Amino acid sequence: MAAIEDAAVVRYTDERGLAGALAGADALFVYDFLSGAVPGAWPAADRLQWLHIASAGVDPVLFPGLRESDVVLTNSRGVFDDAIAEYVLGVVLAFAKDFARSLDLQRAGTWKHRESERIAGREVLVVGTGPIGRAIARMLRAAGMRVSGAGRRARVGDPDFGVVRESTELARYLPEFDYVVAVAPLTDQTKGMFDASAFAAMKPSARFVNVGRGELVVTSDLIAALRAGEIAGAALDVFETEPLPAESPLWTMPDVLLSPHMSGDFIGWRRTLVEVFAGNFRRWVAGEPLWNVVDKRLGYVPSESQGGAGWATGN
Repeated sequence: MAAIEDAAVVRYTDERGLAGALAGADALFVYDFLSGAVPGAWPAADRLQWLHIASAGVDPVLFPGLRESDVVLTNSRGVFDDAIAEYVLGVVLAFAKDFARSLDLQRAGTWKHRESERIAGREVLVVGTGPIGRAIARMLRAAGMRVSGAGRRARVGDPDFGVVRESTELARYLPEFDYVVAVAPLTDQTKGMFDASAFAAMKPSARFVNVGRGELVVTSDLIAALRAGEIAGAALDVFETEPLPAESPLWTMPDVLLSPHMSGDFIGWRRTLVEVFAGNFRRWVAGEPLWNVVDKRLGYVPSESQGGAGWATGN
């Protein structure tokens, strides 16, 4: 094979179809990152060398069979960074300027003067120091906010965060922040990290934003914290169960902003995901090192590893 056009491409829609296609396949592009077909079809992967997933998060395919195999896993890191950062800035402004209530009053034909908050000088903690977290930090700093990070290792002098705290000690320093943004990868260590104790540690005036994974949050604890006034609001783009069940109290709670897992989905994102895979495919055919190789033990591309975001962003 000399180019992607020369490759044999087989499309599948379910576990059975994938199992038939995996036999003899060298590479697998998981375009539908929410698909559950891969684990069940995995026994048919008799010669697979490389799996690429069209998302930054790789938890949907990090099942034991893949984790323990020699198959190289790559992701689409770099595609959604700036779009998600813009979304986070947008919801911060929506909270501070009370846009949701303004829209309600407009629809009711009510003229009601209010004062709004400044965001300049407010303290933000970004939990997750990968490329998306860094893009968020740069965007919020440009708006005058004071941003710190939380990650696997504590450090000072970080170019984007300044100070990075250890995420294992989250509850100890959460009281310092006006906004807490969750963008950590989903791992055994981060699952449920935002629970009752985390929300109880936050300021009553704090807002919580989740653009990472729904499973980072214990949803029932978040609902209880909002009802009790332990935090002032939440903006949620990802959920433990998607679509969000119709009976969820989150739909109608005041000071809660919801969106259907779309914070990074800019116009043209689907084509960009295919271009990312195509670029990596050409490297694979040429025997060159692949971009965005995931450390399957950690569940993400290590920060010190090679990047590759340039082909995704046009830089």
